[in-house]
Amino acid sequence: MTRERRSRIEAVLSHRQPDLTVVMENVHDPHNIAAVMRTCDAIGIQELFVLTTVIAKHRNFDKKTSASAAGWLTIHEFDNMAECIAALRKRHYKLYATHLGEKAVSLYELNLTEPVALVFGNEHEGVSSELLQYCDGNFIIPQVGMVKSLNISVACAVTLYEAFRQRQKAGFYSGETRLPKEQVTTLSEKWGLTEEQ
Repeated sequence: MTRERRSRIEAVLSHRQPDLTVVMENVHDPHNIAAVMRTCDAIGIQELFVLTTVIAKHRNFDKKTSASAAGWLTIHEFDNMAECIAALRKRHYKLYATHLGEKAVSLYELNLTEPVALVFGNEHEGVSSELLQYCDGNFIIPQVGMVKSLNISVACAVTLYEAFRQRQKAGFYSGETRLPKEQVTTLSEKWGLTEEQ
């Protein structure tokens, strides 16, 4: 491994956000999943949750479309909603879903510096009513056009970059590693940092 490669990986590890994640519920299109993965990696999310309760589990993730982002993420895939929610709550996440409901607030009103899981539904029906029952709130991305929805990968990117903005302002990307020590060790081994020079 070159010195430049090692420095790049160490920098990536130092910017990972252990208290920010995305949940994708029954997203069909592998290109959408891959695009979300690419954005997650770009803003420092390490763990991603994929929930497949009405579609088959994904056999693999499109490395070509995601620019190999899948290889740098820890992906948790569940086909049981209760188990997925339990795993999220264990990490003390608040769940906010993209959903146009009566109590929905603007994305820009959310505090995205707290431990949060951002929930995105599938391309046709959005977040299911069952999953919404577990969520702590709903949000919308303000729009002024005729079409009132965005593609999931675009909606996710807009949302995550607002989280990035808030967290950067709060000093979460200062370069001081925020991941738990044991996770840093595991990822360092997986990514080849512990190999002999």
